[in-house]
Amino acid sequence: MARNELRPVIKLRSTAGTGYTYVTTKNRRNDPDRLALRKYDPTIRLHVEFREER
Repeated sequence: MARNELRPVIKLRSTAGTGYTYVTTKNRRNDPDRLALRKYDPTIRLHVEFREER
């Protein structure tokens, strides 16, 4: 099965500098820019911003 280029797999890396990442997919048609979400970072036990890295 081929991967769908409309929904690529992306890594979300913590902006707190801990190196913790989440892996998810995004819809390129709805979110053409880099994604930024507030998620839980278990290393520092806080909710911080996670940004998409390429």
